[in-house]
Amino acid sequence: MAVYTKVSKADLSPIIEEYNIGQIKELKEIEQGIENSNFFLTTDKNRYVLTIYEKRVREEDLPFYLNLMQHLSQKKFPCPTPIKTKSGAVLSKIHNRPAAIVSFLSGKEAKSIKNEHIEQLGQYIAQMHLATSDFDMHRMNNMSLVSWLDLFGQIGKSADKIKNGLSNEIENELRDLEKNWPKNLPTGIVHADLFPDNVFFQGTKLAGIIDYYFACNDFLMYDLAICLNAWCFENNNDFNVTKARILLRAYNKVREISDDELDALPILARGAAVRFLLTRLYDWFNPVDGALVKPKDPIEYLQKLRFHKGIKSHKEYGL
Repeated sequence: MAVYTKVSKADLSPIIEEYNIGQIKELKEIEQGIENSNFFLTTDKNRYVLTIYEKRVREEDLPFYLNLMQHLSQKKFPCPTPIKTKSGAVLSKIHNRPAAIVSFLSGKEAKSIKNEHIEQLGQYIAQMHLATSDFDMHRMNNMSLVSWLDLFGQIGKSADKIKNGLSNEIENELRDLEKNWPKNLPTGIVHADLFPDNVFFQGTKLAGIIDYYFACNDFLMYDLAICLNAWCFENNNDFNVTKARILLRAYNKVREISDDELDALPILARGAAVRFLLTRLYDWFNPVDGALVKPKDPIEYLQKLRFHKGIKSHKEYGL
């Protein structure tokens, strides 16, 4: 989440009239994240989140994201529910940008990640994968291997400004991933951005998963590969094998992981590390003027990539 488009209560008032959600009491910017402009919206009836879609989110993909959240909500999965206008629409326009209002979820990000948080996360990822097995919309992953190659083409030798030799290291890794990327693993709907700031807890109980704007069809294990990177390294980037073991075992109790998926986990984890290394590099060199966010450090994901390259078997992840 972030803020790129400024919106005042006066700007929003005519839009709110299209909904049955009451009158605006407060509109507050949400500064976390990097993709869209987000606001806490409080009316005299309830609390909501307003999102204005920016940057990498394509308008033609919005029906997929919003219908996915509606589908998950109907399955009693803890996620935001899109709010419809009086005419039944889920999209509006604010400053010529598409926008949506969704329900507010209680809870907050876990600032100190405990084993109990990891166990809940693994269970709920599996539940999400099962709950979307009958979702009838499809969206290709536009942040997959092909897009990594395109992103690297845009970054090129600029990566060496961050760290000498980084460009060649990424190029060699991309060639290896292209050669060895899995082809025949179970697929379905994945969240594809399961970072701690997108998962809310009340204590150690998972209260909700938000921000589905990278969701797509891909290998189900790709979600777990992202989580290994985002949840199972400590602040000094040391890998916590206990957390990895808890994550994978908790997931496996709800949806059994196949042997082929386990065998593919190290290269999927490498791919996930490359994906976020490249997007962080791109954002580092292409900051948005006036945005209330700072680009995140790309080197964190270089260190994680190097760790995964040393993994020879999924057993080294604790299984």
